[in-house]
Amino acid sequence: MSPILQGIITIILGVGGCAGYFYASNLVLDRFIFPARDDDHGRNINRATMVRPWLFLAPAIFFLGLYLVYPVIGSFIRSLYNRSGDTFIGLSNYLQMFSEEGFRVALFNNILWVIFVPAASTFMGLLVAQLTDRLKWGNVAKSLIFMPMAISFVGASLIWKFVYANNPDIGIINAVRDIFGMDPIDVLQLQFWNNFFIMFIMVWMQTGFAMVILSAALRGIPEETIEAAIIDGANPFQIFFKIKVPQIMPTIVVVWTTITILVLKVFDIVYAMTGGNFDTEILPSYMMDFMFRDDGRATAVAFVIMVIVTPVMVWNIVQARREMR
Repeated sequence: MSPILQGIITIILGVGGCAGYFYASNLVLDRFIFPARDDDHGRNINRATMVRPWLFLAPAIFFLGLYLVYPVIGSFIRSLYNRSGDTFIGLSNYLQMFSEEGFRVALFNNILWVIFVPAASTFMGLLVAQLTDRLKWGNVAKSLIFMPMAISFVGASLIWKFVYANNPDIGIINAVRDIFGMDPIDVLQLQFWNNFFIMFIMVWMQTGFAMVILSAALRGIPEETIEAAIIDGANPFQIFFKIKVPQIMPTIVVVWTTITILVLKVFDIVYAMTGGNFDTEILPSYMMDFMFRDDGRATAVAFVIMVIVTPVMVWNIVQARREMR
């Protein structure tokens, strides 16, 4: 079947199925479960009104449970068994994992990512949004800075792999070192510091996202507060840090937590740049090491990642709801 025809049929069946479900559920609810009889008309209407939202949400709840809740529970149960899945070993996978040096290195690197990438991306995005806000060519600059968002993580990694190449004819860093007569180095093999070179790739990509969101927030600040600060003699730095930043702080927190969630799930960049070698391992790449040779350990790592991500997601949802009020 043609992909276009398949897509059209899928849309028709999906939209038609949703419309048919809503119509049928209303029909069953109003005519059979809570019929509008004269002796109990008002009470049945109230009952139907209470049940109707849950009836409409039932398919979404079912599929969320099937594709989200069930895999989480299944992964946790699977992590309590051995590789073949026929012997219950309890928390042995977790205890063995926490005792390994590789896991501690991956966890430490993940902490570095969580601290550095969201902070640098949010700061750079806020700085660019402020500097380009009142420039005539500001929209052009914003477009150029936002362009890396359209590149996949693997594509961006390949671009920066050329930038970091230890050949002075290719790598920019070693080209600059060659100008000063210094020997070429492979920055991806500089343990500890190589993590920051890899993290900068994600900062480069996420700065555009932070810039767009924070630029919109800056434009929403009332001009009266800025004019009042200018009249009171505030300098540009005071206006920015004491007037503008406090007013957009909820947006900054949302951007920060959104990038944090993305950081906790990143895998492509590290895998494409170093494959987790030279002490650049993070939890997702550490999980991949055991994916094909120790399923129990891999699911244990996946569950640990989920536990780490969950509080950040909850915090992000809370902040988003506060923004909507």
